[in-house]
Amino acid sequence: MTDTKTQYNQALDYLYSFVDYSLKHSSELAKADFNLDRMFALMESMGNPQKKYPIIHVAGTKGKGSVSALCASALKAAGYKTGLYTSPHLLDFVERIQINGEPISHVQLVELVDEIKPHVAKIEKLTTFEITTALAFLAFAKYNVTAAVFEVGLGGRLDATNIVTPNVSVITSLSYDHTAVLGNTLALIAGEKAGIIKNKIPVVSSPQKDEALEVLLRVAKLNDSEFTLIGRDVKFEFIKSSLSGQTLTIDDRRQTAVSGQRSMVELQIPLLGHHQLENATTAYMALKKNGIKISDEQIQAGFANVKWRARFEIARLTPPVIFDSAHNHDSFLRLDETLQEYFPNQKVYLIFGASEDKNILDMFSALKSRLEKIIVTKADHPRALDVEKIVRLADQLEIKSEAVFPVKDALKRALDLSSKDGSIVLSAGSMFVTAEVMRAYSSLRRTK
Repeated sequence: MTDTKTQYNQALDYLYSFVDYSLKHSSELAKADFNLDRMFALMESMGNPQKKYPIIHVAGTKGKGSVSALCASALKAAGYKTGLYTSPHLLDFVERIQINGEPISHVQLVELVDEIKPHVAKIEKLTTFEITTALAFLAFAKYNVTAAVFEVGLGGRLDATNIVTPNVSVITSLSYDHTAVLGNTLALIAGEKAGIIKNKIPVVSSPQKDEALEVLLRVAKLNDSEFTLIGRDVKFEFIKSSLSGQTLTIDDRRQTAVSGQRSMVELQIPLLGHHQLENATTAYMALKKNGIKISDEQIQAGFANVKWRARFEIARLTPPVIFDSAHNHDSFLRLDETLQEYFPNQKVYLIFGASEDKNILDMFSALKSRLEKIIVTKADHPRALDVEKIVRLADQLEIKSEAVFPVKDALKRALDLSSKDGSIVLSAGSMFVTAEVMRAYSSLRRTK
């Protein structure tokens, strides 16, 4: 009898035996044959499980994971059996497919992979992400989910998740990322993200730069889709914050105009940073436009209890150890703002690695004023950039750096430096590096 661990690893080996573009260099990604024909054929063979529950579909450059987690937590609080599909995972592959806030079990993944294999065998050139997305659609139908949230993997228009007809389409803040695939202007990127907009399906958008907003509005109009823009149609206001979370109010001006009574709600979220207020407002309106019954009280309960790791996650207060997922210029600017809010003028030892397609100089520039030193390292990932190249980029900006790997040694070095001067230990730049830092930190705490 094969044990569960072996079966689970065999299931992962099967999934990774297909083309996995997340492990490819950007030059290969740009040449990829992205289309939805394979996904439509696969789901047709499986009986279209994605049609068996209402879906919130979330695209964007920044914030889409947080918005998805907030929506799922609120739906769970409202009594729905809630599916959440996100990528990539942090520590374990099954984190990508969650039901009521918990990843499916290793046994369940093995069963789902066995079930999907005959269908996959009929269709040529399927990718790892397409099959994983199909597993999520299947899991949520098989385990009787009554509402689901799907986060787009890459772009939107040709993403494997985009075979759904959702109850609401959500587009979070857009900025430059994956430009080799999505385009090198905000208008082109917005065009790809706007591909999730469906005919007569409402759209909720976070605040956008004019160049991106113009595209989203045009596509929504062409599809006769009601468009709700956070910051214009719905206002939010920061009330207070502490290291345990923050409070905001939301003012739905459209609802006020319809009812004649001011529509206000106060929300508390454990996620830190001004950008999370924007994400919470986007999630709130997505739930309100979702078309399934949910009260403000249920949303309040769900938002207050949301769990979303590696988003300015404070693992220790003295000296601070922070895990973050910032991986482009805009997210590093927001990271800098959040550091200034909660740890004003405190210096940082940044544990940093990045994929080869990232604009690293821009990221370093955003944090330059508070960087004591960059501890450059490299995740165990084929797209990870060589440390020597990152050190040279730090040198260009006259930022002190040193190369330390593997990642667990980089963490030990940063902690050692921090113990001498009380500076912050911060991991950011790559989800893969941050995931390894988190594992190493947990291991260190267990051995103490």
